[in-house]
Amino acid sequence: MPDTDPLPLARSVIDAEARAVASLAAALDAHFSRAARMILDCPASVLTSGIGKAGHIARKLAATLASTGTPSHYLSPADAVHGDLGAVRSGDIVLILSASGESDEILRMLSILKKLNHPVIAITSTRTNSLARAADCTLAMGKIDEACPLGLAPSASTTAMLALGDALALSVMKLRNFTPDDFFLDHPAGQLGRKLTRVREAMTFKKGENLPLYHESITLSDMLHARAKIQRPPGAVLLHDDSGRLTGIFTDGDLRRLITTDPATAPSKILRTVMHKNPKRIPADSLASDAMAIMRPLRIDELPVVDAQDLPIGLIDIQDLVVLNMLDVDPDTQ
Repeated sequence: MPDTDPLPLARSVIDAEARAVASLAAALDAHFSRAARMILDCPASVLTSGIGKAGHIARKLAATLASTGTPSHYLSPADAVHGDLGAVRSGDIVLILSASGESDEILRMLSILKKLNHPVIAITSTRTNSLARAADCTLAMGKIDEACPLGLAPSASTTAMLALGDALALSVMKLRNFTPDDFFLDHPAGQLGRKLTRVREAMTFKKGENLPLYHESITLSDMLHARAKIQRPPGAVLLHDDSGRLTGIFTDGDLRRLITTDPATAPSKILRTVMHKNPKRIPADSLASDAMAIMRPLRIDELPVVDAQDLPIGLIDIQDLVVLNMLDVDPDTQ
């Protein structure tokens, strides 16, 4: 009767794939550096290619390269020899993934690429197979035993390809000085886009538009009259001193408490005497997720936004973060 417990095999598969990836680090050499430089200096696009399971890894690598600053897309070897080689343009580099380096579709495509003088980078098992011999630069993974109990299904080898491809793409990203702002341009939607949105882009209330910003010596009565002229003001006003620097915040909650406890003299109160002094604030170029990390633990709905001189230029409201679906972003993961 066959063993019905999958755990031993599952652990052995994970161990085998972990060993395959770990072996790559020690094997990296000058060929890796050359490949990274070739991609960095590529004047056009990097086309990734592979057949079968290696083809799926090549597709993922193209997506990683494209999202980290390197124009890239996938080229099917089978389709390439039936007309899709017309997609390869002058200056393109072709990055081919094949464990054996002997697949018929790969070699047929490769022969045409070499006739057209396109640079080729290979990710394969050895430097002696047909793909490696024809490539301009080869990243050899070495002999890898598959995790498959039959020793047949690509498993550890494709995991190693994935890790090596990521190492290459991210090394090029670092060489390119690719910044979070660059990353945001390519990821405006979804969780990544939300986490990379800047406070100045997220805030609704801005100085000179709809931000109630007054000198700290203003009275409550005068503030309410001035604030009434702003259409849809936030739930707080910001106060500044003679130098224009932020000194305090006065919220709608503070107003209700003041009117309730001291209705007779409340209108004449100078806000300097009743405001929250030296409030929490955030620079305009900070991430919106950083604002969420400040506001949620303190249970506050408004956070002043300042420039490099601590001059108030806006206010980010909790509703601004709701619009970005930021309430599901865990500050502990930032």
